[in-house]
Amino acid sequence: MTSEPTTVASRRCFLKALLGLAGAGVPVIGKAAPWEILVQRSPLAGFQFHEGERLWPRLRPGQPVKLVREPGNRFDPSAVRVDWRGEKLGYLPRRENAAVSQMMDRGERLTGRIAHLGEGPWPWERVGLDVYLEVSP
Repeated sequence: MTSEPTTVASRRCFLKALLGLAGAGVPVIGKAAPWEILVQRSPLAGFQFHEGERLWPRLRPGQPVKLVREPGNRFDPSAVRVDWRGEKLGYLPRRENAAVSQMMDRGERLTGRIAHLGEGPWPWERVGLDVYLEVSP
């Protein structure tokens, strides 16, 4: 019995089948919007050390954030920076960034959004992020 390596294409086929998109017999006309699969929900790390406090009044749940891979980061080779409108908000937490950084390194299309904002005293609880995998139907 041989095992074939998992590929990005086979994962996408699996996800399409899981979502009921494969073999549905429904023709797609034009370019279909991508589906999003929630990959991870995390707090924002480093909020207090970057531009978070200054930008806080303008942040809203549902706003998109840009995920930027930083393989040369001297503190964490799996670092994923979180930017909002060109400003650094912080990072995905080190203990939660391994899967996302590997997916980004493989070229997977990941997007992020602000999931929630909190007024609590702990900076690491102020901003919650959702990370999504885009899957084309």
